[in-house]
Amino acid sequence: MNTTLQTSSRKAHGLLDRLFGWASLGAVLLTLAMLAGILLSLVDGAMPAIQKYGLTFLSRVVWDPSQDNFGGLVMIYGTIYTSFIALIIAVPVSFGIALFLTELSPSWLKRPLGTAIELLAAIPSIVYGMWGLLVFSPILSTYVQLPMQQAFGNVPVLKMFISGPPVGIGILSAGIILAIMIIPFIASVMRDVFEVTPPLLKESAYGLGSTTWEVVSQVVLPYTKAGVVGGIMLGLGRALGETMAVTFVIGNTNQLSSLSLFEPANSITSALANEFAEAADGMHKASLIYLGLVLFFITFVVLSLSKLLLAKMRQREGAAS
Repeated sequence: MNTTLQTSSRKAHGLLDRLFGWASLGAVLLTLAMLAGILLSLVDGAMPAIQKYGLTFLSRVVWDPSQDNFGGLVMIYGTIYTSFIALIIAVPVSFGIALFLTELSPSWLKRPLGTAIELLAAIPSIVYGMWGLLVFSPILSTYVQLPMQQAFGNVPVLKMFISGPPVGIGILSAGIILAIMIIPFIASVMRDVFEVTPPLLKESAYGLGSTTWEVVSQVVLPYTKAGVVGGIMLGLGRALGETMAVTFVIGNTNQLSSLSLFEPANSITSALANEFAEAADGMHKASLIYLGLVLFFITFVVLSLSKLLLAKMRQREGAAS
């Protein structure tokens, strides 16, 4: 009797294992099917613009719906430039936050401070945009842009990066707002991966006389580099896809005038938010969908580069060992 029950139990467990495996495979296939469906729908919707402009769409500056003449360079430039500025600001700040919370903060401060930082991620993006437009932009104009233009406005190279109307709206304003928005994501991931470092490794390093920075740079970061890169890519993905906050503060100007941080510009997401609802069927809507396809491709390239970076790091570790 016991043998029969054990055999029945093994069969039941085997059936459950197979069902679980099939369900997991179905979830994976469904995700891939959704991804393929999104990609195919973007290609289909953008086909008129693809047939008319081809890859020259990526290098065309003009965007004139009244003449059915479109190019995506201004939006692509604004998207990449603002995201780059956001990463330059957010990554070191997030690293400092994660380092403080895991290695330097007193125990009574870790939980409330970590919760406060994570709450920043819960603020709606439109609130960030309104705050950026009504509060941050005037401060940036009065205390940063105007003094910089007065002090360096005649410096041959530097003036190219600080020119623009003193209104506090433009590339830099959008980049800073994006940085504030992605800091909670990157900092939370970095903190979590720093905390999974085995305490024995850190205690051994401290026991050998290492400083806090040496422990972090030589023990924690090598052990958690995949998670750190993943957190940075998560923040970059949020920055690339952010819409409303950028729409409020970037200026929404379809002109590529200079490399200035203070010039109004546009981004792919802002163009889609501002124009898609009113775009007529035809080349205008197809060009907007083409922009969405380009953003999809940019995100894919960023993810692929992060995977290649991690693979190279693993290869170097293997060679060193």
